[in-house]
Amino acid sequence: MSEEPTTSSGEESKPSLLHRLGHLAATVGKTGPKKKSTKIILQGSVAFLIFAFLVFTVVSQWSELKDKGVEFDFIWLIPAVLMMLLYYIAGAGVWGLILRFLGSPVPAMETQKIWAQPLLVRYIPGTVLFILARILMAEKAGVQRRVSTAGIVYEQAVSIAGALTIATWFLIDHPDLQDQPARWLPLLVLPVMVCLLHPRIFGPVSKRLLHALGRESLPQLMPFRGVVTIYLAYVVVWAIMGVGVFFAARAVHHLNLDDLAIVAASQMIGFLAAVVSAVTPAGLGVRDAAFAWAVKVALPSDSFGVGAVIAIAVRATQTVVELIYVGGITVLTRSDEGEIELAEEAAEEAARLQPDPGS
Repeated sequence: MSEEPTTSSGEESKPSLLHRLGHLAATVGKTGPKKKSTKIILQGSVAFLIFAFLVFTVVSQWSELKDKGVEFDFIWLIPAVLMMLLYYIAGAGVWGLILRFLGSPVPAMETQKIWAQPLLVRYIPGTVLFILARILMAEKAGVQRRVSTAGIVYEQAVSIAGALTIATWFLIDHPDLQDQPARWLPLLVLPVMVCLLHPRIFGPVSKRLLHALGRESLPQLMPFRGVVTIYLAYVVVWAIMGVGVFFAARAVHHLNLDDLAIVAASQMIGFLAAVVSAVTPAGLGVRDAAFAWAVKVALPSDSFGVGAVIAIAVRATQTVVELIYVGGITVLTRSDEGEIELAEEAAEEAARLQPDPGS
């Protein structure tokens, strides 16, 4: 618990704004949150309007879209669901690896639970609740708040870097961006993002920020080999999701295997667009519109409408997979908790029944 700042004469001085924010971050979640219905309605409306535009595009052009190759072959949803489930399991595994590098390891199933259950909170407008939910759950598992917060910073930065790695070539080569010099920026941004996580840079920056917030320094920094390991892991994780998205897209439109890289990169474009917007719940609308724009390159018709059909199919599949994943992990971890409680009760009963050696 941090002390109130004092002046050189020993008198208490008024804490700074950053110090008060740090105190708020350390105590939030211990009392009921204030109602922010207006903000939720506004942010939710943005997501609804963008997603509704995609749906309107599909409905208004449905007869034309069928002529452009929209077809339904739902057998492709089976590998799509399996690959997306693998993505979520692997993503939670990377989160656990981050905590291990930060000196706060958590058991594998507990890691899955901490990563899984807050996922559904993302559909509430804003990202604060999603982050807060994970921090509070990690705290119950013994991870200090500043450690889990730093872990989320590492995770988000490296996740974006991994997505950029897959999407960079696509952005540079995209026909709609050939007259945009900014398409080369990812080649500069990518190494900068990774290097900023080097302990010689991240350490002093995080220390100053935490001290300004009235918090203690991180007990342990992630070594740079850990940063590189996490980065490579996220490239693999995003590739897994890209394959899952390809199968989901194949369920509504014929695609060749050669289109796999384009579809996977398009998903990364959607993710990056959602990161930039950071206002809509789970990137709803913004992510899907960006994906529809990007994936149309793989279509002979180059139709945004067909891209919207694919985007909606991918969104629906991903939402179902998230529900399956969260539900499955919740059931499994509850089962584990029940076994632990039974084992503890059995141990206590055995100790009670064991005869006293002194009798």
